[in-house]
Amino acid sequence: MIRWKEISLAGLVLGLLFFAASLTPSLIPRDAMVQGVLGGLVMALGYLSWWVVRLIWRFADMPEPSGAPKRWLLALLALGALGLFLWTLFSNLTWQNDLRAKMGMPLADGLDLIPLMLAAILTFSLCFAVGAFLAWLVRLVRARLLKVMPERRANVLALALVGLVLFVVTRDGVYDQVVTRLDSSYETAQELFDTAPPPPENPDLTGGANSLIDWGGVGTPGRNFVLGGPDAEAISAFTGAPALDPIRVYVGRANGETAEERAELALAELERRGAFEREVLVVASPTGTGWLDPGSHDPLEYMHGGDIATVAVQYSYLQSPLALILETATGLDQATALLETVHRHWQTLPAGERPRLYVHGLSLGAWSSMHATNLFRLVNDPIDGAFWAGPPFPSAFWRYVQNARNEGSPWVLPRIGDGSFIRYANHFQDASHGAAWSDMRIVFLQYSSDPIVFYDPFSVWRAPPWMRDPPAPDASAHMIFMPIVTQFQLALDMALSFGAPAGHGHAYYAQDYIDPWIEVSAPAGWTSEDTERLKAHCDLGFKNGCNND
Repeated sequence: MIRWKEISLAGLVLGLLFFAASLTPSLIPRDAMVQGVLGGLVMALGYLSWWVVRLIWRFADMPEPSGAPKRWLLALLALGALGLFLWTLFSNLTWQNDLRAKMGMPLADGLDLIPLMLAAILTFSLCFAVGAFLAWLVRLVRARLLKVMPERRANVLALALVGLVLFVVTRDGVYDQVVTRLDSSYETAQELFDTAPPPPENPDLTGGANSLIDWGGVGTPGRNFVLGGPDAEAISAFTGAPALDPIRVYVGRANGETAEERAELALAELERRGAFEREVLVVASPTGTGWLDPGSHDPLEYMHGGDIATVAVQYSYLQSPLALILETATGLDQATALLETVHRHWQTLPAGERPRLYVHGLSLGAWSSMHATNLFRLVNDPIDGAFWAGPPFPSAFWRYVQNARNEGSPWVLPRIGDGSFIRYANHFQDASHGAAWSDMRIVFLQYSSDPIVFYDPFSVWRAPPWMRDPPAPDASAHMIFMPIVTQFQLALDMALSFGAPAGHGHAYYAQDYIDPWIEVSAPAGWTSEDTERLKAHCDLGFKNGCNND
């Protein structure tokens, strides 16, 4: 199947250049195995790019070099590519350690070249074998077509037919089966999860004996949210003042057939719990699995002495990266239905007797929450504010705000007007700077090293906006833009970003939620000393929230 004599030295040279480029740093540090897979993929892409260019060149009937000049040119290019590859290979350790140091990660003692090269060779070989099979298939179809049509027509039609078959098989066969199995597997896992918390002993909690919501349909993320967080005793011990038990309402995807039905159920449960009699009401949008970050919700409940209610509705069982691709509309529809339902009821209450209303979301939850927060619909009776953390790059409202940044302000931490309406925060700066707040307050929390936020689909051929600015404090000064390669690096960064140290990548944690929440929700009588005490109290990090008692 593989025609060894047709292996292109020029293609291998271009592939090696792509491999060398992939060794340069991006947003998230990479270990040897991950780097090897990335290098093998982009090397295969470089090899494929050469064959595409060569095919177009020949199709246009352009002249090609031959003889001794061609051999000398290839030899010089091969030596240059090999030299560049070796330099980047041995510089990779310095670049990666520089990035690790900025993120507080342990430094690598030495780059393990053997697993890196083995992973790269294996990955490239696998890609090459797939390409060889497809080339064989094209030749097979072409041979059949040559019996009934001219050569050029057979060439084009053979490529088109194989491409169509490949698309149909992957899109309507493999793709759909993978999506179906992923979705059902997560749902089954939730139903069969042996360690899922039992129903609450308190009959008034969501899922309790007096609740309108069936505990069995809530799902593990919702159960953990309802049962987690500080109670009145823990809050009072921290503040030294009387406190209330915070209200947490959660509706699982299995608790209703439609987004509207689940939203109405959530509203009924809020009314039953007396949520509209609290000082603060938060409409939260969960991530893909239905998870709500305790690192965000726990501090807010401490700030307001427990006089707060939070409501959320699950819309998916998939992890956020899969839900982002496969269940976009589901999340947007659910967030919109919930906010419209809650806001409609909230509007009917006297202005001086209803809670302050805020919206919140992390990651995919931020995207759906932004989509639901239709400012035109809210203009006559607006919400009090919004806090969105780690907004994914496709978020339309986020992109609109980013592009409205003041001239000269960095893409990763922009300034919007005088800061009275919208502000930004990250791991190195809070959202306290700006003119006096207006009636509605919006804060974005986005880490400068978060590829979920700063991935750019157009980086195939152009540098993302943030790469044109000076590097952020946790970014590498050695990062450069390279067409195609940068796209693959950022795509891999997205997969690695969830395992980054707290405060970097997509690992948002309690200490960085606190300042933005203070700016958005303006807790009464809160001081800078209270902020520092709360940050110290939340020292377990983003995975455990602030319920440390």
